[in-house]
Amino acid sequence: MNKSRLESFSDGVIGVSLTLMLYQLGVPADFTLSGLWQEADTFFGYVLSFVYVGIYWSNHHHMFQLVGGINGRIMWANLHLLFWLTMIPLTTTWAGKSGFLALPTALYAFVLFMCAVAYWVLERIVVASEGADSPLARTIGRDLKRKVSLPVYALAIACSFYSTMLAFAILTAMAALWFVPDAKIERRVLGQHAD
Repeated sequence: MNKSRLESFSDGVIGVSLTLMLYQLGVPADFTLSGLWQEADTFFGYVLSFVYVGIYWSNHHHMFQLVGGINGRIMWANLHLLFWLTMIPLTTTWAGKSGFLALPTALYAFVLFMCAVAYWVLERIVVASEGADSPLARTIGRDLKRKVSLPVYALAIACSFYSTMLAFAILTAMAALWFVPDAKIERRVLGQHAD
């Protein structure tokens, strides 16, 4: 099956998620610097979430550059990823409006954990569909940051109940780790194979 509809649909859903986050940001009630500062938590949550959704969009795009076609399993795995990505605006707003209390922060970290799980599942299903010798399988290999991501997100969930600042520091570090798309995929797409 042709992958272009899956990519277009995914782009649309991701675009709506980003728009929903912006609408939930809100305008400060007080038109002073202190009024703006009162919204700092919400704005920080928005920026971090925007970066996360952007990371998933970018990596999704890069991955599908190496995919020949799709099947029903890939479509459902992609929908699973999109479900969790659409949960980001809700948990972003709740965590920000709460001033990053423990439970909203833990839920936010849980949603990011589930996004990572869903992306991993999608990647595994694509590799299984394309074959162990496919360009994607050969390119991603046994990448260390893929291995450490899930345990680190789980750590952020646990830390939320002890220190929400530490939890957000972990989540920010994970965003920084994944911010730059996989260079191996970019090299392969550009024809500079690096097996």
